[in-house]
Amino acid sequence: MAQPAFVVHRRRYDAPEVHDLIEELQQEYVIRYGGRDETPVDPDEFSPPAGSFLVAYLDDEPVGCGGLRRHDDEQVEGKRMFVRSPFRGQGLSRLLLAALEDEARELGYRRILMESGTKQPEAMALYESSGFESIPGFGYYRNEPANRCYAKDL
Repeated sequence: MAQPAFVVHRRRYDAPEVHDLIEELQQEYVIRYGGRDETPVDPDEFSPPAGSFLVAYLDDEPVGCGGLRRHDDEQVEGKRMFVRSPFRGQGLSRLLLAALEDEARELGYRRILMESGTKQPEAMALYESSGFESIPGFGYYRNEPANRCYAKDL
């Protein structure tokens, strides 16, 4: 029996499958943190040449996503990285993170930043086991005690 193949494709931030995945992610934030992520996001930030948005598929079903948006000339921020609950534990988050790193390199960035929170221990463990180092807070939630930020040189 063949293993299902995960594939990752670029998609526009306003694509229907992206909207559905992000809405599911927002509901997870509500469960974990008591509210939606209110970080200001402009869909155009996730379009080349400054950014990108990726969707992972399993047999044509969108099962995860993640985006990149410019932080400055050298750094890109990963945003909205998410794997739907039924598809966790299969290595998809690691695949997505690697695809985001590759995409960041293609866009010409030298460093990728990721942000998480203490109520997402699996995300923090993924970043740490993937060579990301803890850095001071940045972004909308930088002053929140639960905020955790990471960076990796590409």
